[in-house]
Amino acid sequence: MSNQKIAKIFYELADYYEMDGNAIPFKPQAYRKAAAMIESLKSDIGEVYQKGGGEVLKEIPGVGEGLAKKIEEYIKTGKIRELARFKKKMPVDLDNIVRVEGMGVKKAKILYEKLGVKNLKDLEKAAKAHKIAPLFGFGLKTEKNILENIEFLKRSKGRFLLGEISPIVDEIISKFKNFKIKPSSEISSITGEVKKISEAGSLRRRKETIGDADILIASNNPSKIINYFISLPGIAKILGKGTTKVSVKMAAGFDVDIRVVSEKSFGSALQYFTGSKEHNIVLRKIAISKGLKLNEYGLFKGNKMIAGENEENIYKLLGLNYIEPELRENTGEIEAATNKKLPKLINYNDILGDLHIHSNWDGGENFIEELARTAIFRGYQYIGISDHTQFLKIENGLDEKQLEKRNKEIDKINLKFKIQNLKFRILKGCEANIMTDGSIDIKDEFLAKLDYVIAGVHSQLKISKEEMTQRIVKAMENPNVDIISHLTGRILNQRDEYEFDFDKILSVAKKTGTILEINANPYRLDLNDKNIRRAKKAGVKMIINSDAHHKEQMSQMEYGVFQARRGWAEKSDIINAWPVEKLLNMLK
Repeated sequence: MSNQKIAKIFYELADYYEMDGNAIPFKPQAYRKAAAMIESLKSDIGEVYQKGGGEVLKEIPGVGEGLAKKIEEYIKTGKIRELARFKKKMPVDLDNIVRVEGMGVKKAKILYEKLGVKNLKDLEKAAKAHKIAPLFGFGLKTEKNILENIEFLKRSKGRFLLGEISPIVDEIISKFKNFKIKPSSEISSITGEVKKISEAGSLRRRKETIGDADILIASNNPSKIINYFISLPGIAKILGKGTTKVSVKMAAGFDVDIRVVSEKSFGSALQYFTGSKEHNIVLRKIAISKGLKLNEYGLFKGNKMIAGENEENIYKLLGLNYIEPELRENTGEIEAATNKKLPKLINYNDILGDLHIHSNWDGGENFIEELARTAIFRGYQYIGISDHTQFLKIENGLDEKQLEKRNKEIDKINLKFKIQNLKFRILKGCEANIMTDGSIDIKDEFLAKLDYVIAGVHSQLKISKEEMTQRIVKAMENPNVDIISHLTGRILNQRDEYEFDFDKILSVAKKTGTILEINANPYRLDLNDKNIRRAKKAGVKMIINSDAHHKEQMSQMEYGVFQARRGWAEKSDIINAWPVEKLLNMLK
């Protein structure tokens, strides 16, 4: 549970070092790289430290002696003095200010020095008073964008990313499953007390942002369960405690509710607390129409309970095929279940490869062979290396000559794997930039040599709807562009989608055979579920990619699969669920 907190502190320190101006140039980048690695770790870094001490921390990629000491300091004291020193010297709420699109660290420093802006409230006040526009490097357009983006942040307030909450809840569930304690303990042995356990609510439905997390447990000893839970680390405050329920505020900022029910009612409680509310209302109406009553305790005929231990029987007795949690939003799933027309949703183990991975060639963390061997370990049959191209200087974008050298390295590794009789292939690709006029920043004759080309919009996001639509259309019409990455440009809880005509994009994509990416990075999850469903209906194929910048981030693929499932996507809709030859035949 320490991972998210330490990563957040490292991101903050990176911003303060950048704002300070006196730091060693590489220091902010080093902190950001380490933060990205830490937040993607599956194991709790505090527990890793307790088992192996300070030396084991240095085994985390990107964490050297200095950063290991910072982590150790946090684990021992719950804080890092250097961050406190920075905040005293520059009392600016950088964490929230830099979330405003267009407000980087350097601009935050100028506004603090010139206007005394310390937080979002100060920033909004200064923008409304038109004090920002006259400053050098800002202007009326920037001032307008600041106000628009502050409004967007207000709408997102209180929502946490699925990728932020899910690892912490997984950790809690894991502790309940594996917990053993000596009988002499105050709590006594809880082993075997947890009969069943599951997340519920919007977390189980895999919504991209979540207000709070629900965990449901079947047990005959609710008091032991509750007392054990409140003894776990990472809890900031107990909000309420009853005989079968406890609500807490986690140190990460979100609330968790634990409910304990009997084993015979676990299925009905899980169905009820998973929701959505709209889905449940329709189910209760169906139950009434059949002379039944459905609630959190079970499905009843008169006073007799006829189902409740598992969800499947509840749906079956209501005359429905089982509906996967991701679909339970009352958007047609009940009608489809009635008519036995539910989609066979794609599963994580259907994914055979990942075509959006960045290597050390463009500033990623890992060598290409490291990435390939990680993919082999994950059970993939292929990966694609999609390094950034030359326009994106901030990401060390590669030009044609650099890409050619990288391609030769890929050829050597593929030959090595062939000699080792490994049935695995590394594909040569890139993530090129769609320029404002729709052209691509790498020559067509070079793009044609690659196995595939991803192209995405990375700049000039504020152009008109018509200009953005035509920009993307022109890129899709390029015979060398296979995939459009993170189509809408959004960053969850930070940046709204840019404006464009999605129906037009779908029409052109269908005509040109262009694949739309479902970007699995939990900060993006772009396409969203509604657009995935629209793409599926239009017959446009999609691909789920991790957009990994180091090997641990390849595990983000699961968030893309969740998103695809919420969009009703099946194996036939997702091209990286296909063998490599079939995939390559689909591309331009």
